[in-house]
Amino acid sequence: MDFGSTFFYKYRRFVKTLQIYLLLSGPGLIVMLADNDAGGITTYTVTGAKFGYGLIWFLLLLLPVAYVVQEMTVRLGAVTKRGHAEAIFDAFGSFWGWFSFLDLALVNWLTLITEFIGMTAALMIFHIPPLITVAVVSVIMMLMVLQGRYWTWEKIALLFAALNLIYIPAAFMVHPSVGEVLSVGLIPHFPGGFNGTLFFFLMANIGTTIAPWMIFFQQSAVVDKGMKEKDIPWGQMDTLIGSAFTVIVAIFLVVVTGTVLYGSEIESAAQAASIIIVSNPWLGTFIAIGLFDAGFLGAICISLASSWAFGEVFGWAHSLNLKIREAPWFYTCYFFALISAGAVVLIPNAPLVLITLFVQVVAVTLLPAALVFLILLLNNEEIMGKYRNTRLQNIAAITIVVVIIVLSTLYGITTLFPGLIT
Repeated sequence: MDFGSTFFYKYRRFVKTLQIYLLLSGPGLIVMLADNDAGGITTYTVTGAKFGYGLIWFLLLLLPVAYVVQEMTVRLGAVTKRGHAEAIFDAFGSFWGWFSFLDLALVNWLTLITEFIGMTAALMIFHIPPLITVAVVSVIMMLMVLQGRYWTWEKIALLFAALNLIYIPAAFMVHPSVGEVLSVGLIPHFPGGFNGTLFFFLMANIGTTIAPWMIFFQQSAVVDKGMKEKDIPWGQMDTLIGSAFTVIVAIFLVVVTGTVLYGSEIESAAQAASIIIVSNPWLGTFIAIGLFDAGFLGAICISLASSWAFGEVFGWAHSLNLKIREAPWFYTCYFFALISAGAVVLIPNAPLVLITLFVQVVAVTLLPAALVFLILLLNNEEIMGKYRNTRLQNIAAITIVVVIIVLSTLYGITTLFPGLIT
């Protein structure tokens, strides 16, 4: 076989592989980029302004953590053909099923509020009133699900997911010192020492990188997409690529604010955009657009995660492939979540910034329970068969749970006894 034939063969094989991946990709990319939602963008923005490049190394550690957790949902969804809420009810009974479901419903609703906070704050920079933002966004999100096909919804969601990458060119616009980013950002250390503030930010960054809603969303998306056991390797690749993009976007945003706002008292991404837009209109606009997109992408995923879970628990029809008359309660839950969360944002003088950061910490506090259920399900040979967790996968997953519990405990201790750990 000559060089030309070999090249053509490899090219055709690459194209075919890419086509298969594009056909089966979606849930992993969407859930991981939606992970950089409005709350996440605010968390990364404030992290960069407060600690500079000092916690980039910590964000890098979250890449394998995010992949380990979300990869398990791919296998569980493809093998069981059930969403996460239904899988918990079937495996552990109604008590633990309701415990997990109510946990999810509360955290999802609170997180959905933060998405509307981010979207309204972003568009207020361009003098668009919150009421108009909430109304228009809600209508668009409703139209997205009413078209009656999961595949169409996924393509639209992927377009918004791609816009999440806007922070990458934004970082190049501020001309950071690459040497300083590498020397400060890649060496593990704790800026300012061990204290309650540091643990709050560590937990907030974990909480925005791994959240209970992500587990429920990706497993239900895998089921609704119709992925099978033979598709698991593609789902794993999709999740790995999504995890990498999640951390890359987070790091580039930290570089932006760590370069131009380090040492400033910043409370939100919207405040950062408002400050930056005065001296650098393009950069400020990029940050504001990215914040709106993050809130929108997070909202469409979180509201669906809740609706899928409600359908699974109550036995209602729950698929984007069904029309509203075929799954009325599924869509009712979706619409109610949007309207109620949007209404909270319109309450005068509501402490919106505090709510945003608080939700991230609440999410990571409740995360261990969701992870424990996930690990137990993945070790059930009757359910998973040959796709159950390996020893290495269990070690990685259990380590993640232990670290989160330790951080949660240390945060509580440093909050109650500020001088105990210095």
